[in-house]
Amino acid sequence: MTLEYGKKIKELREKENITQKEVASILGISRSSYNQFEQQYDIIPIKRLNQIANYFNVSIDYLLGLNNQTSYSNSNCEIDTNISSNRLKELRKELKLTQEKLANKLEISRSVIVYHELKRTIIGTPFLFTLCSKYKISADYLLGKIDSPKNL
Repeated sequence: MTLEYGKKIKELREKENITQKEVASILGISRSSYNQFEQQYDIIPIKRLNQIANYFNVSIDYLLGLNNQTSYSNSNCEIDTNISSNRLKELRKELKLTQEKLANKLEISRSVIVYHELKRTIIGTPFLFTLCSKYKISADYLLGKIDSPKNL
């Protein structure tokens, strides 16, 4: 499974018949910055991915290609860092993994997990994608946008 949100956001934009400039304006960024996301030259931050999901009324799971469910009826617009941090910690404990072991399995630095669990940073897009695809957990659930379904 590969991270391919660029194709999804381009398809959604073209389906709505709007330009990159119009989407960029909605996001409060330049057209060239938006183009970088659509072409996947730059990794889209979770904040921007959430804005796009909200604008097109689709799930983050859908944008990340984690499932084909376009939206959830009980979805919140905002990402809740407190919930997200707690859910990451709960998942790690369910898997009976230390922060170090989870970091090794995901091939990331332990500090990424530590900072997120301590609510110092929002989870990064590549880490979120890898975590969700490997453990079949919903990104929308992990980010606190929905309460169920938890698993994909």
